[in-house]
Amino acid sequence: MLKNSAPLPSVRRLPLYLTVLEEFSREGREWISTTDFSEVLFLKPIQVRKDLAHTGIIGKPKKGFKVDELISTIYNFLGWNNLTEAFLVGSGALGSALLGYEGFQRHGLNIVAAFDVSSDIIGKTIHGKEILSMDKLPDLAKRMQVKLGIITVPSSGAQQAADSLVEAGISGIWNFSPIKLQVPETVVVQREDISSGLAVLSVKLGRFD
Repeated sequence: MLKNSAPLPSVRRLPLYLTVLEEFSREGREWISTTDFSEVLFLKPIQVRKDLAHTGIIGKPKKGFKVDELISTIYNFLGWNNLTEAFLVGSGALGSALLGYEGFQRHGLNIVAAFDVSSDIIGKTIHGKEILSMDKLPDLAKRMQVKLGIITVPSSGAQQAADSLVEAGISGIWNFSPIKLQVPETVVVQREDISSGLAVLSVKLGRFD
């Protein structure tokens, strides 16, 4: 129930808290307060308390939270203590970069196979993963019980990639393409629009010109 009721902005901030917590842990510090978080992340202490309350943890007055306990609580809340296997569709520049990102394992994500439609890429090995033809995706998804797909193809092929994932029984899609995917209501989609982020950054930079 806590996970279902937590606002998305709070969920997005939890990895930031983990970054601070892990730094405290490396320094050998046992306790952390909401003030510590607010000073590092430029958040109001009350916002920190509200965010952490969604995880179910309760701090101690005048001491705050035990660092190791809070790390474990946030990992459990985010589901990062259980490894989720995923398929990646689109093994170009962005897809290859994601295949090589070692941080996914620490956050509970394991890309177990990568696929593409280009004969120039199929059969190659990128960061230890052989790139497979899309024809093999449905059977592998059923045999391996994979439920998460990552789309890193150009916009022209994104919907087709999504359709293939849905037909294979994928119930969650992390979409790095710039289009909004049409999927059944039972399929969860998280869209990462890099161009939108760049647009916001460009506008903010322009204010200092």
